[in-house]
Amino acid sequence: MFEIAEAPPATRLMLRGAPEVAARAGAAFGVVPPLEPCRANQAGERAALWLGPDEWLLLAPSDADATKLAAALEGLVHSLVDVSDGTEALLLHGAGAALALSAGCPLDLHPDAFPPGMATRTVLGRIGITLWRRGAADWWVEVARSQAAYARAFLAEAGRGW
Repeated sequence: MFEIAEAPPATRLMLRGAPEVAARAGAAFGVVPPLEPCRANQAGERAALWLGPDEWLLLAPSDADATKLAAALEGLVHSLVDVSDGTEALLLHGAGAALALSAGCPLDLHPDAFPPGMATRTVLGRIGITLWRRGAADWWVEVARSQAAYARAFLAEAGRGW
């Protein structure tokens, strides 16, 4: 059994740059973007998910202002783009969430292979997602806004009967 809910509105920023960009961004943002592949760091309502060697998804409350972060990165070669309007997130909770995700995701989602704190880009059925395991039975599924209904329906169908 598991539950699907919409995540609260959030500010989503795509950050690209070298490790020194991550360090300076962390000081201004309140969460240091992880340098270890496929990991997420979280502090309160803010999180930074590693998406590539020089790319992170930064999540913050919807009223977050990126101005302080942009000012902190001034002078460094980087890219900081607000992508808040293009994506949304589904929150999955419960023991059956990993099984439902496994119906359309090719990753090994066993806790030994995909432990809490791990995040990566992958697919769910026919769409691309960013998947973050926030806890033993808690998942964040970041999906393009135009594909959210598909993701919700896919997961509901995959979990039917549990």
